[in-house]
Amino acid sequence: MILLELENVHISYGRSHIIFGISFDVMSGNVTSLLGRNGVGKTTTVRGIMGITPPFSGTIKFEGEEITRRPPYVISRIGIGYVPEDKRIFRSLKVWENLKLGRMKNQTDVAGWSIERIYALFPILKERSHSWGTQLSGGEQQMLAIARTLMGNPKLLLLDEPSQGLAPILQRRLAGTIRTLRQEGITVLLAEQSLRLASEVSDRVHILEKGVLRFEGTIDELNADERIKREYLAV
Repeated sequence: MILLELENVHISYGRSHIIFGISFDVMSGNVTSLLGRNGVGKTTTVRGIMGITPPFSGTIKFEGEEITRRPPYVISRIGIGYVPEDKRIFRSLKVWENLKLGRMKNQTDVAGWSIERIYALFPILKERSHSWGTQLSGGEQQMLAIARTLMGNPKLLLLDEPSQGLAPILQRRLAGTIRTLRQEGITVLLAEQSLRLASEVSDRVHILEKGVLRFEGTIDELNADERIKREYLAV
């Protein structure tokens, strides 16, 4: 089933046209990666889906309902969670306080994500539950950013450059976390530069170059195409 659908989406910042008529689907239960070098429009696309930088043309649908240009708080409430590139945890609050802030007001879904369930997925956060945000390492901050978003019980999780600044061992742990989330039934759209991370977790891949989609297919199809990797992903 198609969970998220973009059709002929154009996005700009002021007079700068950034995204040029992209179209792609995200299937329920899958991990879909949006790959490309720095500055090609991955973050802009994710922000467009979230309503932060809405498209000026085209449509975005979630569960068959158009959400184009809806405000971010509405998009969050219908089941899309966003973990931005810069994490944006509350550094002046403790870990458990960050998690409590991620829970939706009046949220009563007992089958959803609780702090106890979060601690089972991220044991280090349980150990650091009374640590201030400023005391966490980069990897721990990334875990907390994802965990806080999960507290809102999203159906679709948007991850923007989650591997940025992480050591290889932490990237491997991140891959394990993403696979676990897929097993938990959460659909993931991963905006990334790292082909290694995408190869470990992705079902399908889309490649952006200068705001235009240049490739779409399975991760196996991408890994078999050296020309595409060299032309659009090599640094």
